[in-house]
Amino acid sequence: MDDNQKPITPLPPTPVPAGNYVPVREIAGVLYTAGHTSAVQGHLECRGRVGEQLTVAEGQSAAATAVLNCLASLAAHAGGLDRIGEIVSMTGYVAAGSDFTDHPLVMNGASEVLVSYFGELGRPVRAAVGVSSLPDGAPVEISLIASRRSD
Repeated sequence: MDDNQKPITPLPPTPVPAGNYVPVREIAGVLYTAGHTSAVQGHLECRGRVGEQLTVAEGQSAAATAVLNCLASLAAHAGGLDRIGEIVSMTGYVAAGSDFTDHPLVMNGASEVLVSYFGELGRPVRAAVGVSSLPDGAPVEISLIASRRSD
């Protein structure tokens, strides 16, 4: 974490995997997260498709919570966010109707959280992908690739 940055939101409790997978895998100092939704302690903050049941703002909030869940998993694996060097890549899946085209705006909710924690080192390469559905009716699912701090 960049010492000059002040996180806008505290991390939620570390999510428990909902299936037969690990939340983080580390290979040669590169950390890969599983997909995380906006569920906190097993409960989604909202369900539905952005642009149909949900607004862009609600999608942004779900994206922010999903990426906070990713960060909580990274922190638990690495021994704290101060052990993370930078966020390399973010892939965000947005459940939306077939006419919806503002997927990048939804993912900005997650990008803003990353920058609040890591400054410019939190500005990743990014993909925002529209899908018809996600697990449990989640509006957003996010996975990250990060580097471990080398000091």
